[in-house]
Order: sequence, then structure tokens, then C-alpha cells
Amino acid sequence: MFTIEHDFDATVITLVDEGSTVLQEDLVINAFEECVTVEQLDPRTDRVQNIVLSHQQIRDLAAALNLPEGVYAGRPGRK
Repeated sequence: MFTIEHDFDATVITLVDEGSTVLQEDLVINAFEECVTVEQLDPRTDRVQNIVLSHQQIRDLAAALNLPEGVYAGRPGRK
């Protein structure tokens, strides 16, 4: 299950783990104009872990999900 909310300065996507025996904490993705953040509560430390990605890293991740194992370089002129 997931939710999508449009805030003033970001689109917020929350992914809720469901259906497995070992459930993970909710994953919150904030898409800002300049970057994307991924947040998840670490139950061992009771602290939110935060990762910041560029939009290019997000595009690369989306492409990588559908490619076989290997090393890939970007196309010339890509932004």
C-alpha cells in the first residue's frame, strides 16, 4: 500500500510494508524541486535515517530496476 500527498514544496510518497511476516517501517519519499529524500525509522535506534538523492540518481535507479547485472554509464549530454 502507498499514499501520495502534494505539499506546498514537495510531493510525499509513503510506502507501507504489508503482507510479509517481517514488516519493515514505513518508507517516506519526499520529492523536492532540487532533490529527493528517503526516510525510514530505524527501530533499533528509534531515529529516522535520511538519504538525499539527486533527480539523476532517481532516474538511474528506475532504469537499474529493469536491467540485467552489469556496469552502465550514462549517455553523452545527459543532464
